[in-house]
Order: sequence, then structure tokens, then C-alpha cells
Amino acid sequence: MLNMSTPSELKSPCVTRNGLVKLPPTQPNGLGSASITKGTPAAKNRICQSSSVPSILPPPPSSLPYHNHHHHLDGPGLPLAAAPLLTSDLEPGKPLVGLKPSFRQLPPLTLPKPILLERQLVLDEKLLNRLLWYFTTAEKCVLAQVCKTWRKVLYQPKFWEGVTPILHATELYNILPNGEKEFVSLQAFALRGFQSFCLVGVSDLDICEFIDNYPLSKKSVRSLSLKRSTITDAGLEVMLEQMQGLMHLELSGCNDFTEAGLWSSLNARLTSLSVSDCINVADDAIAAISQLLPNLSELSLQAYHVTDTAMAYFTAKQGYTTHTLRLHSCWEITNHGVVNMVHSLPNLTALSLSGCSKITDDGVELVAENLRKLRSLDLSWCPRITDMALEYIACDLHKLEELVLDRCVRVTDTGLGYLSTMASLRSLYLRWCCQVQDFGLQHLFGMRSLRLLSLAGCPLLTTTGLSGLIQLQELEELELTNCPGATAELFKYYSQHLPHCMVIE
Repeated sequence: MLNMSTPSELKSPCVTRNGLVKLPPTQPNGLGSASITKGTPAAKNRICQSSSVPSILPPPPSSLPYHNHHHHLDGPGLPLAAAPLLTSDLEPGKPLVGLKPSFRQLPPLTLPKPILLERQLVLDEKLLNRLLWYFTTAEKCVLAQVCKTWRKVLYQPKFWEGVTPILHATELYNILPNGEKEFVSLQAFALRGFQSFCLVGVSDLDICEFIDNYPLSKKSVRSLSLKRSTITDAGLEVMLEQMQGLMHLELSGCNDFTEAGLWSSLNARLTSLSVSDCINVADDAIAAISQLLPNLSELSLQAYHVTDTAMAYFTAKQGYTTHTLRLHSCWEITNHGVVNMVHSLPNLTALSLSGCSKITDDGVELVAENLRKLRSLDLSWCPRITDMALEYIACDLHKLEELVLDRCVRVTDTGLGYLSTMASLRSLYLRWCCQVQDFGLQHLFGMRSLRLLSLAGCPLLTTTGLSGLIQLQELEELELTNCPGATAELFKYYSQHLPHCMVIE
């Protein structure tokens, strides 16, 4: 019969203070003592009990300990001292009788079935291939260090698709004892098949070292981002010549290359190009892009010196292939530039004029009349946009799914009334639209297609007006950051009436 005595009632004189069990120091093999951690109470009780004390069944498998050290999990999996004590030759429910202290006289090690079953599950590659999908990228990096089996499974490229490693210049070298620098091994990255990298603060030499030391760089790397880099025209030319598989390139904060470097290095393979905060980029850079990149599908440009003239450089080739154009803080572009752009790129599906502060309602009218395929339009930080522009958008852009109006300070409740007629609109951003009030918010209550709504920083919205948003039962995300009318009571109200919506406070 199972004895339900407490551990204190079973305590034997051989149990020490910290839960360790010491074997008598009389082993002929010279081992003075061995210990078992307090995580193995079953083994401790069995070794300490005498024939007059009823035995205790071993604990369930979930309580048996595993080593956290990755070099142990693929090995025996149990402490050396504990191994002779956990033997299946001993029948459960019977006390240990005649146990001798010598390791040589103990039965051979055989793990009990519960432990074997757990080890088989933990190291089963089919199970791991399904289980490890549920972890984040950061967690996968940690789990890959658990043991060789887990690393083998996690180092499959399928677990890292869409992930871009970020490598700073200081992380690319090891300092040798003699003070010289040695480029780090990138073999672990190659095993995972990374096709995209972000290099921060690198020079021409660093990029050349990366190309020489990363086995996949010349054929398999598809995307490369250089941030705050000192790459020059020569480095840009070598990089695009060597990396034959490169299709997506980002240059951010790179102030040492010039427009001449773009003319000499840009390759027709590129389908996506992003250039931002590069002081030497102006109209001539757009001329190089338009003539050298006939397959360009996506262009993002943040350049303070690009003018309306540059928008006329786009040719019929880009008109067929380019579907995304993002112009950020291009302060010199006016409505005349918009005229050139809409006629050169009639097939755009995504357009951003964020921070193009000289664009007015007339420019938006040109966009609405000529770019009927638009699904995403960003007019944030365009202070000259008024409700009239929203009327043009609502009348002509019937496929529009996303509209960004952040910091459009002249938009009022009347403009929201125009937008309420758009049946296709799924995402609407009205951050810091300081004239939007509760009355205008009521226009949105009938927009059943809305899935995302941002009202962050709208100062005139009250708790009463915001409470009406519960009518948008299909809403999936609601942002109310820095919104004075968003109270604790309102969030509780949302949790009851919009249970499937993520509310950002």
C-alpha cells in the first residue's frame, strides 16, 4: 500500500542540510563522495530508506530533472552520480536491500520508461519541427543553444524566412592577442540560409570582407540595407558587381557616395530601391534610377533637394513596372511635380507624399483622377490638405484600402463625412488631426469595412464620442494614445463591447 508519509517522516541521518545525499567515502575506485541535487527526491528517499520503511513510488515524469546545459541534453541526460541509483532493475514499491557503496557492484544503467519517453519526445525531430514554429525569432535564437538536436532543427532555413540580421561594424571583427583584427565567422548565418542583411556603420573594406566571408553573398543574398555607412562610389560599384543575386537595396544615412556612383553601379537586376538621408542625392540621382532600373517595382526616396524636374525623368518602362512610390519629406516637390509623376507612373497602387508640404488639394485631385488603381495613400504631414482633398479621394479612389492623414491639421468633421462613403477603406489614420470632433466621429460609425482606426492625439474627442465606436464590431485595432477622452472606464467599456479589438492606450 502506498505510504503517504511526509518527507520529514522519512528523513534518514544520511540526508544533509542542503538536500544532498552523500555516499560513504569507502569506494575502492578512489571516489570520495558523490551527490544528488535536491531535484531528485525519489532517488534521495530510496537510497536513504531501510528495509523497515515502506518505499515511495517514483515521481511522475514531469518532475524528473533535465540538465539545462546544451552539451548534456544530447548525452546521458542525468547526473553521473544519480545514474546508478535510477535503475529499472529495481521494482517500484520495494525497498533497496543490500545496496553496496561501490559503483562497480551496481547494476548497469538503464533509464526508467518515463524518462526514456520524455527524452524521446524532447529530441524527436518531427515533433520539434512542428513545435518550434510557435516561438518568436528572439526565442528561437536562445532555443538553438539548448542542444545539438534543437540547433539542427532550428538551423533549417524555413525557420528564418523573412528575418533580417542586423550587424554593426564593431561586431564584424574579433581582436586577436597580437592586436590584429580577424573577421568573424558567418557560417552559422549561412546554415540558416539568410538572404537579407542590414549592415550598420560599415566601410568599403567591411563590405568587401562580408562578401568574401559569407558563402551566400555572391549568389543568394537578395536584400541588403546599409545604414550610416561610409560606402563610397567605388565600394558601391564593387558591391553591386559582386553580389549578383541582389534585388533589393537600401541606402540610409550614407553621405560618401555621389550621384556619379549611382550612374556607374546601378544594375538592372534591382527591383526595389530605397534612398534616404543621403545628402548627395538630388535630381540627377532620379535620372540614373529611371534610366538604369527598367524593372523597378518599388522606389522610396527621402531627399530634400529633389525638385519637380526629377518627376519628369520617369519613363514608360517604369510606368509598366513601378507599383509603389514613396516620397518622404521632398520639400521642393509641388503640384507640378505631381503632374509629371501621375502621367509617368499610371499603374501605382501605393503612393506616399508624406512631408511633401507644398502639395495642396489640387495635387490630390490630380492623384485621384489619374491613379485609380491606388490601394494605399499617405498624405501625412501635408498641412495644406483640406476637406476638399478628401472629397476628391472619396469620389475617385474606389479601390483605396488605406489612407493616412496624420498631422493634416485642416481636416475637419466635414472631411470625415466624405470618407464615410468609402466602402473599401480598411485602415484610417487620423493621428493629431486637431479639428476632428465627436460629431465627425459619428460619420465613421457606419463604415463596416474598417479594421484599423487611429485617433491618437486628437484633443477634441470626448469619452462620450469615443464610446460610440463600439458600433464598429469588425474593428481589429484601435489606437487612442495621447487622446484626452480615453479614460480607464472607456477601456473597460471597450473590453466588454469590442472583445476582439486590440485597443492601444
